[in-house]
Amino acid sequence: MFALYGFLTSIAGIIVRIAALFSPKMRLFVDGRKSVFETLSTTLSASDKTLWFHAASLGEYEQGLPVMEAMRRRFPNHKIVLTFFSPSGYEVRKNNTIADVTVYLPLDTLSNSRKFLDLVHPEMAFMIKYEFWPNYLNQLRKRNIRTFLISGIFREKQVFFKGYGGFYRKALDAFEHFFVQTSRSKELLTTIGKYNVTVSGDTRFDRVAAILDKDNSLDFIAEFKANVTTIVIGSSWPKDETLLVDFINRSGNEVKFIIAPHNIKGNQIADLQKSISKKVVLYSDMQGKNLADFDVFIIDTIGILTKIYSYADIAYVGGGFGNPGVHNILEPATFGVPIVIGPNYSHFAEATALVNMKGCVSIENQNQLDEAFNLLLSNPDEQLEKGHICAIFVQMNKNATPIIMKHFDTNGDI
Repeated sequence: MFALYGFLTSIAGIIVRIAALFSPKMRLFVDGRKSVFETLSTTLSASDKTLWFHAASLGEYEQGLPVMEAMRRRFPNHKIVLTFFSPSGYEVRKNNTIADVTVYLPLDTLSNSRKFLDLVHPEMAFMIKYEFWPNYLNQLRKRNIRTFLISGIFREKQVFFKGYGGFYRKALDAFEHFFVQTSRSKELLTTIGKYNVTVSGDTRFDRVAAILDKDNSLDFIAEFKANVTTIVIGSSWPKDETLLVDFINRSGNEVKFIIAPHNIKGNQIADLQKSISKKVVLYSDMQGKNLADFDVFIIDTIGILTKIYSYADIAYVGGGFGNPGVHNILEPATFGVPIVIGPNYSHFAEATALVNMKGCVSIENQNQLDEAFNLLLSNPDEQLEKGHICAIFVQMNKNATPIIMKHFDTNGDI
């Protein structure tokens, strides 16, 4: 079976290289992997003690971050090696300060997995949420490297729980322990004989709860807001923006808008700006301007959305009209901000919970968007109540990281 898997992986590698000729994102995927082994060989030595964390993309990085920070405190003399599979994670967090080395994960071939582990030689490995690469996991098992799953999530439709999924079930043997988000995930694992499971919850709650202890001030956002009710639109896509711009153009002077689009390419930012009839200022063009005079602030940069949410009276989180669905709603939630999202959120447990709890409102069309915003804008008590539900939800679900770290108290350090 490994031979067939290896063949298919090699074919996939060829397809990706061809796709890179036409897709900038695929080009990053391919080019970013060319220097991985050189980077590892020049930054790590045989005498280094290392911990390896792997994240598929940005969301998984955020989930792994609290554990990385805890492991950094627990093992200060170890180097942390962080790998990403997707450019959308690596390109945003390649300059993070928690890891000593951050690289793309080479494709899951036998030779790559062997060479990677020879260079990194981790004493422990942590896969975040749902990254299951058979060659890497098989090599970790053969080398007796302690391997853990953080914030895992399992669903009935996954191959592990199918009659033909034996190859992938075998890969799970590499894990010393599974730390999963839900009781249902634990139940599913027990059906295939995996009892080394703890329901720890989602470590993202720890990450966003900790944001409240940081300095989230941005003077230019405060200047723009000027004590006017402000709706922050985060990670928006064109389908979101079609509805949002219609509302913005019809709104009065009693509300301002901050838009942080998911894609900040120049042409898309220009199109968004042209579609808005209100006074618009761009982050990239704000110098020398009186920001309080503007109605809409477009954030054509990355890395500051979390802080911007602290200034929101209402938040709209984008992605809910696409697939797989809505982006991270926990960042505005931790600040006690009521949230509006699109209809595609069922794959995200936190969004489903907050919609059910009435802290978050899901909309499907223009009329529903207008109703949700107008209710929150005209009814301060409704705004306050929904925001309170969001804040309490985050606080009630934190502390997954201490549950995970307790495993190392009771099962020994490295």
